[in-house]
Amino acid sequence: MSDSQIEALRADFERDLSTATTPAALRGVRDRYLSRKGGLVSGLLKSLGSAPPDVRPRLGKLANDLRQQIETQLDERIASAEAERPPAGAVDLTLPGRQPTLGHRHPLTLLRERIESIFSRMGFLILEGPELEDEYHNFEALNMPPDHPARDMQDTLYLAAPVRSAAGSPATLLRTHTSGMQIRYMEQHKPPVRLIAPGRVYRRDNLDLTHTPMFTQVEGLVVGEGISLADLKGTLFVFLRELFGEERKLRFRPSFFPYTEPSAEVDISCGACGGTGRDCGMCKRTGWIEILGSGMVHPAVFEAVGYDPDRYTGWAFGMGIERTALLKWGVEDIRLFYENDLRFLEQFPL
Repeated sequence: MSDSQIEALRADFERDLSTATTPAALRGVRDRYLSRKGGLVSGLLKSLGSAPPDVRPRLGKLANDLRQQIETQLDERIASAEAERPPAGAVDLTLPGRQPTLGHRHPLTLLRERIESIFSRMGFLILEGPELEDEYHNFEALNMPPDHPARDMQDTLYLAAPVRSAAGSPATLLRTHTSGMQIRYMEQHKPPVRLIAPGRVYRRDNLDLTHTPMFTQVEGLVVGEGISLADLKGTLFVFLRELFGEERKLRFRPSFFPYTEPSAEVDISCGACGGTGRDCGMCKRTGWIEILGSGMVHPAVFEAVGYDPDRYTGWAFGMGIERTALLKWGVEDIRLFYENDLRFLEQFPL
């Protein structure tokens, strides 16, 4: 050990200290110089025994002073660096702000709003109602008595015990369509009537590519004097062409529903093949896809709500919003609308 070694070590420490700016770097400097095993100052003190006896006390004092200097300076710098460090989770106000992520409405919500917008411009009232319903409003008032075979097509989930519904009547089942709201509205209002009733409905269907036990339906009803099948056809043609585009073709074909007579299914030309049907699996090579059911309101329905069937006529229709979404956007699996996969949901325009 010599004076020059002590001063050289002091100079090295001053240089390392000036470049260390973080608590971690300062602790690294401490380990380098003050560590018991391998520390530079500790090694310098161990070499004191090889110094000449006459200079040993003076060199020992210089080495200890250097150690105390290093300890003092490091303690001060580490304490200052830790005091300046922001607490965990602190926000650096000097950084540019982050653009917030905007949400996206669900495609079924977008389509429902589009349908409601079209009918609102036609002067239709938008009516919502309880999903818990009683058998009278869900079946019997719609010309479906307990033994009617049409009930098999609308098998639903029954409640273990009746509960009081939002409409005030004892509910016994989950509604299979929104037609019950048509009955409830007509019970309390006289013609003319012009409304649509959107909402969730429930049926005992297996979950597959085109069916789900719960889906969203929209039904429409018009009642008045002199209402004819031509009014039904004209309204639905305007609605569907605005929803799908002027290039899509439409057709009516006879069908059966217990609450309408006559009844008709409405088909729309297939968008996948342009209505040609050539090698098209979507329309099964027919060029047409069923979109909704409709018809003139059955006189028995008017009698159930106290309307005079000899004076008033009307028409009604019903369609599933999920099925309409499949046809409008070319989606092949209805289950995609419920899996909440953002890669799928973000494809749809606002």
